Amino acid sequence: MAITTNAICNSFKKELLEGTHNFSNPGGNSFKLAMYTNSAALGKSTTSFTTGGQVSSPSGGYSSGGKALVNAGTSLATNTAITDFADLSFVGVTLTARGALIYNDTNGDKAVAVLDFGGDKTATSGTFTIQFPAFTTSAAILRIA
Repeated sequence: MAITTNAICNSFKKELLEGTHNFSNPGGNSFKLAMYTNSAALGKSTTSFTTGGQVSSPSGGYSSGGKALVNAGTSLATNTAITDFADLSFVGVTLTARGALIYNDTNGDKAVAVLDFGGDKTATSGTFTIQFPAFTTSAAILRIA
């Protein structure tokens, strides 16, 4: 079991063509981010949110399912469509995370993308922040060129 690398989930690619995911802001779907330990089995074949391998926070700053993401909307420039999210913080947590899953909370918790942190990241009675890249065609978290 492992988080196999940063990946856009294969099911998400197909579901885009079927109109399952709406990244419009306002009026689009609600997306969430859940965090996972190194025991999680996540990768491009992940199809939906799972509790298996999810982090726990005995101090109460993280709960199952993670937190809602604030969508930056969509944009198109230089033949690349993009969407991104605002940075997300979990406050007052003691946890260790190896990666995360972005998923569509509106439509059956369908998986969007797996994030691999490249190693365990820890917070001890503090704030754990997921910092998303810039909302640009060369950096946004989701890009279609």
